[in-house]
Amino acid sequence: MNNKPVIGFTAPHYAAAQVGNNILEKGGTAIEAMVAAAASIAVEYPHMNGLGGDGFWLISEPGKKPVGINAAGVAAKGATAEFYQGDDAIPSRGGKAALTMAGAVAGWQKALEISAGWQSPLPLATLLDTAINQANWGIEVTQSMSDASFKTFEDLGHDPAFSQFLIKEKPLKKGKIVKLPLLAATLKQLAERGLDDFYQGDIAERLAVDLAAAGSPITLADFQQYEAKIVEPLSVTTSKGTLYNLPAPTQGIASLLTLALYDQVWRLGTDDADMVHLLIECTKQAFIKRNQYVTDPARLDIDLQTLLSPASLAAMRANIDIDNALPWPHEAKPGDTIWMGACDSEGRMVSYIQSLYWEFGSGVVSPSTGIVWNNRGTSFSLDENSNQYLQPGMTPFHTLNPAFAELNDGRRISYGTMGGEGQPQTQAAVFARHVYHDKPLDRSIALGRWLLGRTWGDVSHNLKVERDVNDYVGEALLAKGHDMVVVDACNELMGHAGAVVRHADGSTEAATDPRSDGKAFAVAMPSDEEE
Repeated sequence: MNNKPVIGFTAPHYAAAQVGNNILEKGGTAIEAMVAAAASIAVEYPHMNGLGGDGFWLISEPGKKPVGINAAGVAAKGATAEFYQGDDAIPSRGGKAALTMAGAVAGWQKALEISAGWQSPLPLATLLDTAINQANWGIEVTQSMSDASFKTFEDLGHDPAFSQFLIKEKPLKKGKIVKLPLLAATLKQLAERGLDDFYQGDIAERLAVDLAAAGSPITLADFQQYEAKIVEPLSVTTSKGTLYNLPAPTQGIASLLTLALYDQVWRLGTDDADMVHLLIECTKQAFIKRNQYVTDPARLDIDLQTLLSPASLAAMRANIDIDNALPWPHEAKPGDTIWMGACDSEGRMVSYIQSLYWEFGSGVVSPSTGIVWNNRGTSFSLDENSNQYLQPGMTPFHTLNPAFAELNDGRRISYGTMGGEGQPQTQAAVFARHVYHDKPLDRSIALGRWLLGRTWGDVSHNLKVERDVNDYVGEALLAKGHDMVVVDACNELMGHAGAVVRHADGSTEAATDPRSDGKAFAVAMPSDEEE
C-alpha cells in the first residue's frame, strides 16, 4: 500500500480542519471540503468570519492556470456620502458600519459550480451537516475568541442581539460553551433550500428587515442584485516559479510584489538578520504601491499586472538597501480573518480566505438568523478626492488575499494567513523560509515573525518583532535603523498562517500555525485496488 499522503487540509481551528479533511476522505473535491470547512469555521470562530462576511478563492487544477473568485460585497445602493452627512468618517460599529453586502455565501455557491464540473457533487446537506451540529451542540470558547469578547464588550455588549456571544451578559471566558441555535437554523435552511436562499429567498428577506432595523443602508434589492465573480489572478514569475494572488480590490499585488522583489535581493543577505531586513524593505516598497493604486477595479488608474513588470520591479529594487531601513510609516490596514488550504486526491487545490474585517465585524447581529454582519465598508472614505471614496456598487479595499504558487521543481503550494496588514508579510516570511532557505514547512510557519505597521486598533506604525526574533536578530535590525518594539513570542498579532504543499510525486504535506487553534491533515488514501 502507498502510505504517502495524497490529500491535505489546514485551518486555524482544529474542528474546521477536521471537517474539511472528512469531506476529502469521503472523496469530495478540494472545493467541497473548503465549503464544509468554511461553514464550520463560521460557527467555531464567529469573531473572525462568518456568513455575513466576504471571501476570496484561488482554485487550481493540475496543468491549468488557477482561477480566482471575488466574493467581496459591494456598497449598498443607499450607501452614499449623503447617508453619512454629519459623520466625520464611516462608523466602525453599528448599523451604519454594515454598509456592504456579504459575499461569502455567493462565493461558496460559485466555487461549488466549478466543483460540479469536476465530478458528481456531494449533497449540500452533507457539506453543512457538521457546522449545523456544531452550532446546535455548542462551541468551546478559544483564547482568541475570549480575547475578542473582552476587547469588544464595551462597544457591542449592550445590543440584545449580541447576547448570543455573551454568558450571563458578560464576556466569554476560555473553555466555556456557547450554543448558536439561530445560526444552526439558518445553515439548516440553506442546506435544504440551497445557498441562493441567502440572496433571493426567505433568509435574504429576514436579513434585509434586520439590517434596516439596525440602521444599515442595505435593502432587499442589494441582496437580489449581488453575485460573486470569477476573476483572473495576478501572477509573477520568479527564479523559483510562478506566484498567484487576487487582483483589486485585494492587496494581492502587495503580496506578489514583496516576494518578486525578494527574489531579486535575497542573495545579498548572509544571515537571518539580512533575510528579515530585506523582507521588511521589500514589504515597504510593495505597500507604497498598494496604497497608491489599489481600489475598486472600476477605478484603477493602471493595470496592476504592470507593477510586476521587470522595469517596475527594477525601479522599486533600487530603493532597497541591505544596510539601511527606509523611513516609515505609510498608512496601515487592520483586519481579522481566517485562511484555509486544501488539496484533494486528484491534486486539485484551493487557497481560501474569509472575513468579517474587525472582531465581530460591525457588531450588528441579525436577531432572526444569528448572522454577524461585516464592517468592511469602513475601508471607504468620505473624502471625494480619495481613491477609496464611498459610492454605491463599489467594493472597498480588502486586506484579504489567498496565495498560490507553482514552483519549477513541480511543487504546488496553497498558502496564506489572517492578519490584515500582516498578511503579505507573513506570506512572504513563510514562503521565503520554505522555498528560498529550505526550512521545513512547519518550521517556516512556527518560527518567530514580525509585523510592520498598525493592526487590530493599534495606532503605532513601527516594526513589531516577536521575542524570539529579537533574541537572534534584534540588535542587527536596530543597527540598520528599524524603529522596533518587541512583543511576546508565538503572538496572535502575527496572524494564523498555514500551507498545503503538493509535491511532484503526488504526495502532500500540510502545516498550521501554533499561534492559532488550528490543525493540519495530510492523509494517505487507499487506491481502488487496495480497498
